[in-house]
Amino acid sequence: MDTLDNYRQIIQKILTEYAQLTYAYGELERQLIIDKTANHYLLLTLGWENNQRVHGCLVHIDIINDKIWIQRDGIEYGIANELVNAGIPKNQIVLAFQPADIRQYTEFAVT
Repeated sequence: MDTLDNYRQIIQKILTEYAQLTYAYGELERQLIIDKTANHYLLLTLGWENNQRVHGCLVHIDIINDKIWIQRDGIEYGIANELVNAGIPKNQIVLAFQPADIRQYTEFAVT
């Protein structure tokens, strides 16, 4: 299996596990959206909580130039840590939600 396919499978597996978790309150659900052709992965929360509509992005990951770009990370433990624990090297993960001048101080890729 080539590296890119491996990355896709790892991302999909981790996000699928998160998508299956249930919320303890409200009428909320998680929705996983995967565009394999364009390499976009989104985990959304939607529903109702206390008579208010909830619709937001928990995780947004793109694969750009063979690297994993984390655009949004709303996971408590951190989706980057989950990816590393699954075997993806830190130098292949870009914390895109961090400003470019700050990324150099993380243990992850700059671009």
